[in-house]
Amino acid sequence: MNISARRFGRMWVLVGLAGCLSVVSVPGSAASASSPPGSLAAAQVILGARAVASGGGWGTAEEVPGTAALNAGGFFAGTNSVSCASAGNCSAGGDYTDGSGGTQVFVVNEVSGVWRTAEEVPGTAALNAGLTAQLFSVSCASAGNCSAGGQYTDSSGFHRQAFVVNEVSGVWRTAQEVPGTAALNAGGTANTFSVSCASAGNCGAGGFYTDGSGRVQAFVVNEVSGVWRTAQEVPGTAALNAGGFAETFSVSCASAGNCAAGGRYADSSGHRQAFVVKEVSGVWRTAQEVPGTAALNTGGFAQTNSVSCASAGNCSAGGFYTDSSRHRQAFVVKEVDGVWRTAQEVPGTAALNADGFAATNSVSCASAGNCSAGGFYRDSSDNQQAFVVNEVSGVWRTAQEVPGTAALNAGGTAQTGSVSCASAGHCSAGGFYRDSSFNLQSFVVNKT
Repeated sequence: MNISARRFGRMWVLVGLAGCLSVVSVPGSAASASSPPGSLAAAQVILGARAVASGGGWGTAEEVPGTAALNAGGFFAGTNSVSCASAGNCSAGGDYTDGSGGTQVFVVNEVSGVWRTAEEVPGTAALNAGLTAQLFSVSCASAGNCSAGGQYTDSSGFHRQAFVVNEVSGVWRTAQEVPGTAALNAGGTANTFSVSCASAGNCGAGGFYTDGSGRVQAFVVNEVSGVWRTAQEVPGTAALNAGGFAETFSVSCASAGNCAAGGRYADSSGHRQAFVVKEVSGVWRTAQEVPGTAALNTGGFAQTNSVSCASAGNCSAGGFYTDSSRHRQAFVVKEVDGVWRTAQEVPGTAALNADGFAATNSVSCASAGNCSAGGFYRDSSDNQQAFVVNEVSGVWRTAQEVPGTAALNAGGTAQTGSVSCASAGHCSAGGFYRDSSFNLQSFVVNKT
């Protein structure tokens, strides 16, 4: 598969009549067989109106208001993340090319079902002196109260810094470098990959930075009562990350101060391992290798792509590992009452993933033990297919090819990029497929 993380042209949003809209950037997905997981070439999925696999209720896509003026460079632009606090009240963000050819970041709000005018993220004009910025994640706790994060290039022209920005009562405030990363990021490359808000002004975020020795380290940071605190290296990764390559890919907060996160690190043998870490009552505990992956990941390349928490101490996560045959397999793992259980290959993918290249991209939990997940696998004909799988009362059921994509995916490249569950058994998912003309198309599918 060979998909750039950039979308050429202008930006589009899709208004869902049911108030659901989801766009996700998936670190480590199959954007390219040669792209390192977690790189900027990772697949970015936009749910559009060009094809719908199942269900209805989706409205007509529209160009993001205001981006015709912002995107004066016209080279590329895209919406990377969307979060909805309630039906018709959402925020979104992404990047565009200005008239000087620089890459800038934008945010846009939907209020009572109407998308307002996009704006450059306040404060980034000063921060992004190197003219290369990206916004990767938006999370809204309530209508008009959101946070977002990404990266920018400072005045040195080559140092990448991580930023966060808050929206308060419908107004986006001034973006700031993630507090504490000025000291941590001595190597000059940092990024905020994921933001999750449990309530207005109470969020968690994670990403990576490069230390003075050029080693990549994972960080987490908390926002408490509207103030971003000091970022910290993920506790425990100093010991785990002997190979010096760690990143936090996903954060999920069930309530203020009670979150979970996941990502990857490199062990002393240089093998990539998947980790999870939890925050309890405002304190990040010690990260651990995902239980069970020591046995599964005999090929030495694993990572956690997505974490979702239904309540404090009750979460699920998913990602991939590499088996002894160097085949990539999808896994899921759950936390029950604060204890992470043993990871398992996604049930049913042993049969589906005949060509040995699979991953779980997204997990969403509506309540403890009731989750859905999605990702991709490669079938016996070397075609990439999209899958979904459900957890019911704590038991993961058998994964299935996304219904309807067998006909749609004539070009043989599909994956589920994002899953969102409003209640147990009521979820939506989206991703992309390649049609018979070898063009990439978007799909959405509902589970009711």
